[in-house]
Amino acid sequence: MRLRGRRLPKSRVLAAACALAIAGAVVPATQVVAQAGTTKDHGPKPTIVLVHGAWADASSWNPVISRLQHDGYIVVAPPNPLRGVDYDAQTLKNYLATIEGPIVLAGHSYGGVVITNAAAGNPHVKALVYDDAYIPAQGETVFQINAAQPGSCVTADPSTFLNLVQYPGAPQGDYDAYLKVAPNGAYRGFAECFANGVPRAQARLLAAGQRPFAVSAGSEPSGTPAWKTIPSWAVVGTADHGASPCVVDTLILDLDGSGGSEKTADGDEGLFGRVQGRCCGPV
Repeated sequence: MRLRGRRLPKSRVLAAACALAIAGAVVPATQVVAQAGTTKDHGPKPTIVLVHGAWADASSWNPVISRLQHDGYIVVAPPNPLRGVDYDAQTLKNYLATIEGPIVLAGHSYGGVVITNAAAGNPHVKALVYDDAYIPAQGETVFQINAAQPGSCVTADPSTFLNLVQYPGAPQGDYDAYLKVAPNGAYRGFAECFANGVPRAQARLLAAGQRPFAVSAGSEPSGTPAWKTIPSWAVVGTADHGASPCVVDTLILDLDGSGGSEKTADGDEGLFGRVQGRCCGPV
């Protein structure tokens, strides 16, 4: 089933996706649609864990955190080290182990790779939410996924869009990668690539405070995917230039097959959907 919705701020769409995931985590799947919008207490509210992606920090979640806290949820947004898939996932896995009770785990962009690996084997993680995120199968890498479909602004010659900086203890050939601020050839610049649609003043702040992403993290294969066993939702930004909608749609199609229902609501900034045990269907 497909529902067409009015344009919504992405923070509201993501909060709605988290709310639906929460409903799915605490009530039987057949009751989710009927009860997701109610205020009935179906048990302890889950802790919502938000994981940022490359070139960002936890403050990128602030609008979503505010909405969810207003609704009475405990929300945490731990730092993502951005050092590598295994390192970052193990860091998050250790953090999740300190949380008591049910968890809804959401990741943005590269954060989707991290939650895919960190949630595996944790019985407290009841739902995954992928926000414009990579949803890798076992063995897939971020660079491989980006190259498979058009639309991402970070697939050209790395020298055109990255500033590479040595860091202490780096494996041979690895660097910290920062996005260039100014346009360069086919690269449209930080504001158009990473911060597309964000006010220019805010884009300048994001560019100034970006956190580096280890180049090797983009080529490190993903492990056993948690979405195979944990109900998952996807939020797809139709104007995303990083993890492009074409890339995310293909991942969703490749992972479809659980037989769950689909719901989408689209706009200029996002849409959300769900199928039991996998991610949403074609958008």
